[in-house]
Amino acid sequence: MCKVDRSEVKSSSRETAKKKRGSLEMGLKVFGEGRVEKLRNTMLPHSSRSRMKVWMIRATTTVLLWTCVVQLTALGETWGPRVLLGLPSCLSQESALLDDKVSAIPARVLPPKRVYKNNGYLMISCNGGLNQMRAAICDMVAIARHLNVTLIVPELDKTSFWADPSDFHDIFDVDHFITSLRDEVRILKELPPRLKMRVDQGLTFQMPPISWSDISYYQHQILPLIQKYKVVKLNRTDARLANNGQPLDLQKLRCRVNFRALRFTSQIEELGRRVIQLLRKNGPFLVLHLRYEMDMLAFSGCTQGCSDAETDELTTMRYAYPWWKEKRIDSVQKRKDGLCPLTPEETALTLRALGIDHNIQIYIAAGEIYGGERRMASLTKAYPGLVRKETLLEASDLRFFQNHSSQMAALDYLVSLESDIFVPTYDGNMAKVVEGHRRYLGFKKTILLDRRLLVELIDQYNAGALSWDEFSSTVKEAHANRMGNPLKRLVIPDRPKEEDYFYSNPYECLQPSDNPLSSI
Repeated sequence: MCKVDRSEVKSSSRETAKKKRGSLEMGLKVFGEGRVEKLRNTMLPHSSRSRMKVWMIRATTTVLLWTCVVQLTALGETWGPRVLLGLPSCLSQESALLDDKVSAIPARVLPPKRVYKNNGYLMISCNGGLNQMRAAICDMVAIARHLNVTLIVPELDKTSFWADPSDFHDIFDVDHFITSLRDEVRILKELPPRLKMRVDQGLTFQMPPISWSDISYYQHQILPLIQKYKVVKLNRTDARLANNGQPLDLQKLRCRVNFRALRFTSQIEELGRRVIQLLRKNGPFLVLHLRYEMDMLAFSGCTQGCSDAETDELTTMRYAYPWWKEKRIDSVQKRKDGLCPLTPEETALTLRALGIDHNIQIYIAAGEIYGGERRMASLTKAYPGLVRKETLLEASDLRFFQNHSSQMAALDYLVSLESDIFVPTYDGNMAKVVEGHRRYLGFKKTILLDRRLLVELIDQYNAGALSWDEFSSTVKEAHANRMGNPLKRLVIPDRPKEEDYFYSNPYECLQPSDNPLSSI
């Protein structure tokens, strides 16, 4: 036998393996790259199935874990308090404190939406100052509810004497306004796009409603117009609904809008609270609505105590505004009739005669007093504790309110509501609306001055016909029952301007204090 060398055998084996691999590679090349790709593709489903199995395992595990957590939570709520009862635990104490804090936050429950067939859309453009517009908004909400129409968020007056550019949302909490009334009437921030386009093009019907109208006027005259045109815009909406003779549910809705739905913005509310806190630090305070600004004097024609130059300036201003209808005014006779605001000098005498404490804080809720420090001198001397929002707050606090008279008036409104005593020197819109709101808050002390009697007594005192004691005792006696006490409104048929204003005394809404406005 021939002897074979091992190295040759090994070498021969390696060559044979190389040939096999070579032939395999050649085979793959022969079969083409497509077969290789096919082979790879046959391997991919196996990989996908593996990943799917992993995902399913994870998902099942997650579900099981959550099920366990839920079960353990339920057991903890049942048995936890019993197990931990009497055992000191920082964790349990902290949890209890947290629960108390959370439970102390009242959950806001929205009233259910009222479902009704919509008869169309009502737009309103308010006119006048803040409180004139406020009352108009209350009226228009009640009218919209009665007519079963959709109300668009009111437009505020930007063209009056004050030229305030504020929109509704700059003064009032618009979302609260909409949601708090949704069980009565549907309110939208703007018209649906198709109708809005028509209004933007001027294709809408608009008119001023008749003043002091009964609700039947809106039912028979305004509703058909809304049904015909789909959208009606009412401009000049102040005092357009009668004070008396309206359905009780309509009167109560006017109250609900005024006292609950018309809430000021959080910025105004917060600043109002700060002013009230600053005043409360120094004890009780009186709010004096001293209506002695230039616009008021020009409009009323009251010039008592004014110089000739000031009288000419006020007269010129009155003639400059065409919508102020009364031009020629006898100031002396108007004052005797009690139709003029008290002057600062007359106000000082009146407060002293009423026995108002010399040291009480007096917050002036008004704009710039005409005549400035010269006219305020006697009032400041009699009551050195006079303050204004401008003296209580920093200039930076009022920066955003500058040139926004309605927002400034809103701040005064809040302070007036919270005061210990409220004294208006003229029965304008703010005086009337604040009076009614203070009645709703529990008949808070509001001194309603009899200006006709006061100017007569003041003239007699200044002329020496009355001593101080006689003057003071007569003033006190005359106002003993003019402190915002409960009473019914004075009704004068066919003379609504002369009768008591609904918003100054909404007695239909002033139910016993333990259940105010329970039916609203």
